[in-house]
Amino acid sequence: MADIEDAKRAFRHALGSFATGVTITTTMDGNGNPVGVTASSFNSVSLDPPLVLWSLAKNSLSYDAFSSSGHFAVHILAADQMDLSNRFARSGEDKFSGIDWQEGAHGSPVFAHHAALFECTTRHQYDGGDHVILVGEVQSFEARDMEPLIFHAGNYAKTRKKPPAGSSGGDELAEKLFTQ
Repeated sequence: MADIEDAKRAFRHALGSFATGVTITTTMDGNGNPVGVTASSFNSVSLDPPLVLWSLAKNSLSYDAFSSSGHFAVHILAADQMDLSNRFARSGEDKFSGIDWQEGAHGSPVFAHHAALFECTTRHQYDGGDHVILVGEVQSFEARDMEPLIFHAGNYAKTRKKPPAGSSGGDELAEKLFTQ
């Protein structure tokens, strides 16, 4: 048993080598209560149609709400939202108490403050081992010129601005990576 736990810990550590943004994904449960979780498993899938994905642990208290609501909102957090990220990473408390939010276009709770927001209808759900992978079709989105909250190696991190155009900052390589 210790070997399995050691392997899981090592795998999680290796995954931590990949820096990710931090999101809070929200929806409403069957009783009309707001539900939300912190997740770093957010990713783009398609531009046409506009699809995004994220994953949720099957043992999450929010699993039933997200798997049955038919909609969700993904908030990409701004660098100054570590406290909010920590709050929504916890389990079993009223995470929305004292939080400023309103109902979005499809019914999901939407926060006023965020670096970006994607309001989605649930398009697909896939088995992902101990997680469910939720694919959403983006119905509306908003991006703001704000530094995002980043997570790397088990800690929050800061982004570093790229060098000016024309410097030896690797612009050509970055252009190739993001257009393939």
